[in-house]
Amino acid sequence: MELKELIKTIISDNQTRSLPVIWPRTLQIPLDSEKVITVTGVRRSGKTYHLFNLMTKLKSRGVSPQQLLYLNFEDERIKLTTADLDLILQAYRELNPNIDLSSCYFFFDEIQEVPGWEKFINRLYESITKHIFISGSNLRGRSATFEVYPLSFKEFADIRGAKLDPQLSRDKAKLFSLFEQFLYQGGFPELIDKDEDLRNKILQEYFNVMILKDLVERYKIGQVEILKYFCKRVMGNSANEFSVHKIYNEVKSQGYKISKTSIYSYHGYVEAIYLSRFIPKYFLSVIKTELSQKKSYVIDQGMGAALDFKLGQDKGRLLETTIALELLKQNKEIAYMQNGTECNFVVIEKNRVTEAIQVAYEISDTETRGREIRGLVQTCKNLSLKRGIIITMDQEEEFKSSGIRVVIIPAWKYCYRQ
Repeated sequence: MELKELIKTIISDNQTRSLPVIWPRTLQIPLDSEKVITVTGVRRSGKTYHLFNLMTKLKSRGVSPQQLLYLNFEDERIKLTTADLDLILQAYRELNPNIDLSSCYFFFDEIQEVPGWEKFINRLYESITKHIFISGSNLRGRSATFEVYPLSFKEFADIRGAKLDPQLSRDKAKLFSLFEQFLYQGGFPELIDKDEDLRNKILQEYFNVMILKDLVERYKIGQVEILKYFCKRVMGNSANEFSVHKIYNEVKSQGYKISKTSIYSYHGYVEAIYLSRFIPKYFLSVIKTELSQKKSYVIDQGMGAALDFKLGQDKGRLLETTIALELLKQNKEIAYMQNGTECNFVVIEKNRVTEAIQVAYEISDTETRGREIRGLVQTCKNLSLKRGIIITMDQEEEFKSSGIRVVIIPAWKYCYRQ
């Protein structure tokens, strides 16, 4: 079949098919911003379903299916080159000759699969329509960007337990149980009802696809074994300070030949495809903060636990990773503090710290309790904060220490109310 006719068939099929029922997500993406909307994030986090949700909303507003064009560029039937992209417009015009293209909404899924797609999108935006939505795993920095993460705990709990009331005793117990599941299972939507063995196999496959398609193929990387080692080390390092130089020395000590430049480029690639996120150490100086040693957090605690045995056995690091991700899912800017005492997270708004948060799986023994409280109180004093939070697995308490209000709260309660 001629390529243009094939594109026509795919467009028509997508316009006539029923859209899947969408689980409600907290991320809100505008429909009429008149900017190119970029939906980006790790593979399988729900980017496509966000596009489907937008299309469902448009239909409910009275926009006809013929005004919606959706194409998934990972569809194996359409392998387009840059020169082929205009065939999409030709095919659409031939299918809908009486529709003004400026009133149409274009949804392009995983568009980074086509080389040179940026110029096509720019031309589309400048001369045809302002309603353009694109998604992909490596598109940050393109127009108005919305980051999609795996499910938050609130989303996970709402899907698994319908609406729960954290004030009711029976629902508190249910929420605690759900958070225990979430801590080890993570939030990839497709895996929410899978058993542990199948879930772990699928998570391994997610990882392999990221390595092959998002890194090896896209960045033309030859030393695949070193790349895999690097990525697994980053994931297993979650909730610790991260050193590219250390990994470089490890690789060299095993007899592999690779330049330091290549290893440092892997660091950028890993963040670009959302395999891990890196947060800086907080300083009053913005430059010092940006240049500081980072802590790494795997993009999903369930994936980290499945692929790295040590991380899966470390309840403290799993909880810290989960809280870091919950804060990022709320679009909060975070950093960590380490100045004599340590504070896991500070939340920054308009260049000012507004919240200090410690994370400890439990603080039952006197030494751990004292260390966590001292670190939090000192951070609050240094930053002129009157209140600090310690997130634990199930302990709850409130008191004052050296004039600072200390709130100890269970992780499920902190995350469910966000």
